[in-house]
Amino acid sequence: MAKTPAPSKPTAAELDLLQVLWPLGSATAKQVHQQIQRDRPEVTYANVLRLMQVMHSKGLLIRDESERSHVYAPAQPKDSLQTNLLKDLMQRAFSGSAKALVLAALKTGISKKEREEIEKLLKEDKE
Repeated sequence: MAKTPAPSKPTAAELDLLQVLWPLGSATAKQVHQQIQRDRPEVTYANVLRLMQVMHSKGLLIRDESERSHVYAPAQPKDSLQTNLLKDLMQRAFSGSAKALVLAALKTGISKKEREEIEKLLKEDKE
């Protein structure tokens, strides 16, 4: 079995596709295309298939080739990839400061509901 390359950072389009694929767990390109078309009917099957092939070669997706239609799955769980991207952003844009990152995020404008959720989380963490 060939070794899968270490996953690289996904582009915006690749992240969009992962957002569709994570809840499905694994799916064919046709199934992913059908999901994407619900919000973006202009996206073609060929574009989805090509993107998934590129993502596989980059190590972002794993592929089961045992069936006639290849089945793809994310190479990393959602929370794991998000954590890695967040750590990278924190290092590159905020000199490694979690506080600076959080303050910048809060300044960009959050909803009242989001603020309440954050306050609740912080309060629970104190207890």
